[in-house]
Amino acid sequence: MRGRKSILCWLVALFLVVPGAALSQDANRNRNLIINGQSTQVPVVQVNGRSYVDLEALASAVNGSLSFSGSQIAFSVPIGSASSASVATSPRPVSPAAQAPNPGFSKGFLNAGIEEAATLREWHTALSSAVQNGYPVTAGMLAPYRAQATTNLRLAATAASTDSDHSAYQLLNNEFQNMAKLSDKYIAARAAMTYISPDALQNDTLNQRFVACGHSLGAMAASGQFVDDGSCN
Repeated sequence: MRGRKSILCWLVALFLVVPGAALSQDANRNRNLIINGQSTQVPVVQVNGRSYVDLEALASAVNGSLSFSGSQIAFSVPIGSASSASVATSPRPVSPAAQAPNPGFSKGFLNAGIEEAATLREWHTALSSAVQNGYPVTAGMLAPYRAQATTNLRLAATAASTDSDHSAYQLLNNEFQNMAKLSDKYIAARAAMTYISPDALQNDTLNQRFVACGHSLGAMAASGQFVDDGSCN
């Protein structure tokens, strides 16, 4: 029976066109079949310009099976084998990063975070403009910006769903707190009639931390991945 199968396999050998398979163009030499970039022990024989393989060897390479019934030969391949070409070679190691990719930010949180960051920038711009131009820095002048930033921060907290979202929210909250402290500092200086230099913010370490954190949050939003570089701590 074994001999009969082998003879039938070569008599009805299958001409294959396999994506990614490298077949010999030299009619005088045999080649081994490569499936999806992985070498197999399946020999390829060329006869009159056509390429043939042994069905039994091919079935073994892709974890398939053959069955014979009269004049019919059934070639079965497990689900997924046709596309993944699970050949009999050593499995490639899979890194932990490939097994559990970083899910990044959810769309809802990313949109809410970007909106909050924009509101914080508007708040900061209003404060900077007042300081640089010598305008009175009062709580009433900055109140609308604070209120909107508070609302948008709550929306970002509600939208957070992934681990990256929750981690980024903490940094976004730090940015909000820094902006609030910065505003309160100059509001208090104005109330105490303390002179405020037009370039006071440029030399203010709290202001520098706010700006650096803003850049870090912007980079995270652009990449869609959480990366804490320490700027917002």
